[in-house]
Amino acid sequence: MIYVLRHFIVVLALVLLHTITVLAQGTTVTLSGVLRDKTTAAPLSFARIMLRTASDSTNAGGALTTQDGRFRMSGVKSGLYVLSVSYIGYRTISRSILVGKLSQFLDLGTIELEPEAKKIGEITVTAEQDAVSPKMDKKVFSVENNISQTGGSVLQAMKNLPGITVDQSGKVLLRGSDKVAVLIDGKQTALTGFGNQAGLDNIPASAIEKIEIIANPSAKYDANGNAGIINIVYKQNKQEGFNGKAGLIAGLGALIQKRENLPDIRPQYQATYKVNPSLSLNYRESSVNAFFQGDALWQKALKKNEFIERVYDDGRRINEQFLENNTQAALTFKGGLDWQVSNDDALTVSALFYREGHIDRGDLPYDNAVTVQRQRLWVYYEDEVNTSVNASASFLHKFEQPGHTLGVNFNYTFHREDEKFDFSNTLFINGSAGQTRRTSFDTTALIADENVSDLNIEYVRPLETGRIEVGTKLRWRYIPTRMVFSPGENSTLDLTAAGSATYNEIISALYGNYVFESKFVEVEAGLRMEYVNVGYAIDPNQRIYKSDGYAYLQPFPSVRAAYIIDERNKISLFYNRRVDRPDEPDLRIFPKYDDPEILKTGNPTLRPQFTQTIEAGYKTTWEQGYVYAAAYHRITNNILTRILTTTPGNTLINSITQNAGDGFNTGVEVIWNQDVEKWLSFSIALNGYQNTISAFSILNTYPFNTPFSTDEETAYSGNAKLNATFHIAEGIDVQFTGVYLAPDVIPQGRIDARYAVDIGAKASIQNGKGELFLNVSDLLNTMQIRKNLQSTGFRVLSADLYETQVIRIGYSYKF
Repeated sequence: MIYVLRHFIVVLALVLLHTITVLAQGTTVTLSGVLRDKTTAAPLSFARIMLRTASDSTNAGGALTTQDGRFRMSGVKSGLYVLSVSYIGYRTISRSILVGKLSQFLDLGTIELEPEAKKIGEITVTAEQDAVSPKMDKKVFSVENNISQTGGSVLQAMKNLPGITVDQSGKVLLRGSDKVAVLIDGKQTALTGFGNQAGLDNIPASAIEKIEIIANPSAKYDANGNAGIINIVYKQNKQEGFNGKAGLIAGLGALIQKRENLPDIRPQYQATYKVNPSLSLNYRESSVNAFFQGDALWQKALKKNEFIERVYDDGRRINEQFLENNTQAALTFKGGLDWQVSNDDALTVSALFYREGHIDRGDLPYDNAVTVQRQRLWVYYEDEVNTSVNASASFLHKFEQPGHTLGVNFNYTFHREDEKFDFSNTLFINGSAGQTRRTSFDTTALIADENVSDLNIEYVRPLETGRIEVGTKLRWRYIPTRMVFSPGENSTLDLTAAGSATYNEIISALYGNYVFESKFVEVEAGLRMEYVNVGYAIDPNQRIYKSDGYAYLQPFPSVRAAYIIDERNKISLFYNRRVDRPDEPDLRIFPKYDDPEILKTGNPTLRPQFTQTIEAGYKTTWEQGYVYAAAYHRITNNILTRILTTTPGNTLINSITQNAGDGFNTGVEVIWNQDVEKWLSFSIALNGYQNTISAFSILNTYPFNTPFSTDEETAYSGNAKLNATFHIAEGIDVQFTGVYLAPDVIPQGRIDARYAVDIGAKASIQNGKGELFLNVSDLLNTMQIRKNLQSTGFRVLSADLYETQVIRIGYSYKF
């Protein structure tokens, strides 16, 4: 019966699917201009401006010119209009106006009137509105609509988004690449990492309004992140008066054990609790808006439960289990003030405080697979505290012309990583008297202080057929780190690898972006020039590595061209060049001893990887749905990845970050969204791609010089994400989600297929002010990460059976 039910649910979930609902961004346009006397150039005040639809002459808006002859009309929807201008003593004129959707502000320039005015030609302004963003370069998803993952972290919510996958270490992959820039409210912070996504699993999804996926960023965005940008937008209410929302979420995870432990180690965490209270407050009066968002997270989790088999060419085999039980507490507070200083000037100041502490209790037994005897038991206790403080100030000046702005933003982030590891290492020694044990105790302590200062200036000027954007950015990033080893008797620590290092990064950038719109053609072209200087200063007593760094001055162009077939069909072409700079942890020279037999270190000789992307997209819509399809090709030089090696006669493996040659990624993405009936909507997201990693050779220098080379590897992979949302009754929704990730090639090997089914339900109560939800992630407990890695002299087979099944229930109330 259980077998039949299990397969019935799988079939149901794969038939009734839907990717999280994409927000249809309803945009309107503001028209502006100046009215003057053609002979004297004097402004004409209090003239009448009327806008009517071209099809049936329906009144669509109107305005009077100001004393200096200026006019503006807001809230104009896209379409073809007739603009009429009349003034006593002057001849009324009419112009055809095509209003688009790419630019929110359009400048009609100077309109001149004369007593005997000649007929003036057409003015054409065009743009395109699209459910998958007007420019087809961005997808926007409401976290609220992701019912099956409500109550989890932002990282867990991302797993259901089109094109996104998440690996077992918490890295986000977009279209098969983990080089993704993650922003919070449009800015990089240490909370999400400047080259990784370290904090995403600690941000409650309840604090987030929406997630934007920008696969083809324009030149105004930072050049890092070859796969694109993910922008996480916090909730913020701007209603008049005092209002807010309070919520409480509770859950249980790891309900069913996927596999029993190896003998004689601590139990796996089971029935792990999750508690997430949240509170958002907002007060708006006149020109001032104050906001606050607070979240707390207390939980236990089975963060890692990896079973590893190492097979060596000489016949030796070692079975290992990497068990990590995690206990965590996290607090996030975000608050600020919006002040409309005057009609033309606005100031926003905000601050974010984040403190996350966790205790990891790890057991790593190592057994001889041939003799079935224990060789080693490594036990650790990690106490880590991460503290982030972010302060931001933004000033916006509006010129007389609507949409003509100058913005200045300063952003400062401090992040401290305070990590302490206590280890016990027990060796099981076979002798004539039988097996004896020898135990040693060691401690490592790491302090890393990250300081980041960003200054951004942006100028925007609307044009009659688009707009121009120019700007500059300056960044200084400074990270001193210090590692201290405290060895015990019979220590296994490499005492020469401790010490200090300092990461210093300076970035200066200039960019320009031009947007042009006509009735059938759209063009957005930009260039970003970026100068980067990175230095990594190492303690001169370090045995292996020496101080290093790099600098470059590089152009990063981006181009988007679109052809509008009609109001329901559109084709777009994209090209961009981007960079991925090694992050400080990638360079960090200190060994990480959570697994002493697969030892991870950084590499200060790393250089950036550069990527060029070409993409073609097509969008067609109909009354109840749409299909979006894209084909893309990425070429990457100097791929950044970890390489495993071992020295001859040794079973210990070293995992070191390297530049591993070049690679290619070619794929197709399809999103189909459909409202079938009032009670059913679904969406299907498919992404298929070919990954190719060219032949390469590297030299791992820690702890000894070890060369490695491999032939070209190619694999076809992809993923499918299908959801179905059932509107059971007014205010009651049920959602099924199915995710399938195909086998894929990774450096030195392959990763097997993965799949999961989620289910969730929510109900609106208390006249829409309250909401209840219940969901289960990985309903069938099937998600697991299986890898097969091959290196010179050995191969590694692993299966990470970490916690994926979680039941959550929650309640929220708006006031």
